[in-house]
Amino acid sequence: MNIDFPAVLVFATLITGLIWAMDALLWAPKRRQQAEALSTGGGGVNSAKLEKVLKEPTLVEYAKSFFPVILAVLLLRSFLVEPFRIPSGSMMPTLLVGDFILVNKYAYGIRLPVLNEKVMDLGDPRRGDVVVFRFPKDPRVDYIKRVVGLPGDHIVYRDKTLYINDRKIPQIPEGSYVGVGSGLSMSGAEIRREALGDIKHDILVMPRMRGVETDTVVPEGHYFVMGDNRDNSNDSRYWGFVPDENLV
Repeated sequence: MNIDFPAVLVFATLITGLIWAMDALLWAPKRRQQAEALSTGGGGVNSAKLEKVLKEPTLVEYAKSFFPVILAVLLLRSFLVEPFRIPSGSMMPTLLVGDFILVNKYAYGIRLPVLNEKVMDLGDPRRGDVVVFRFPKDPRVDYIKRVVGLPGDHIVYRDKTLYINDRKIPQIPEGSYVGVGSGLSMSGAEIRREALGDIKHDILVMPRMRGVETDTVVPEGHYFVMGDNRDNSNDSRYWGFVPDENLV
């Protein structure tokens, strides 16, 4: 089951903040009035009873304790950095299954949590950038891939080779991959060095495996993404483009 953690954080922040505000505006003044009435009333004032009247309800105590923490986590994850665990081997050899990375949340603009609507534009993805995005077929699931095609690009992938706007992207063979840990299953695949603009990275290919071929033009407001593990990646070759609003 995929949990929408940003939605949970927003909901928890709203609930705890609302309880805190209600206490500050309504419940706390009422408790003070009751305490003053006891103090000015006739007869001796029972200090234990007075303390009981002034005591914050347990729900309010918890809300006031958790609200600042939850709010800080929400702001941190929404506007600065968000931790992300690599779920599959599609980005090998760059990233292995189980690796943890921090996603820069403001590199391409400031977005509202949950709605993911951009409120401040700070830049656009470049070819070669590794991005995390909401899977277009199921926005509850986050994917991580490398940006290969920008809006307007003509993308061709044929015979394990990438062409961008009719330009062949050179690949430099670097030998056989020797996997460790979660990458053990890919031992024996070919490592090739590829450069997308000024970003150089390694990819894995399996020459004997027949790969899917692609010939497409990236529409405006979308990106074409691929995994570095070219023959073991569920990416734009299979399900299409990533809308800009899906970037996280």
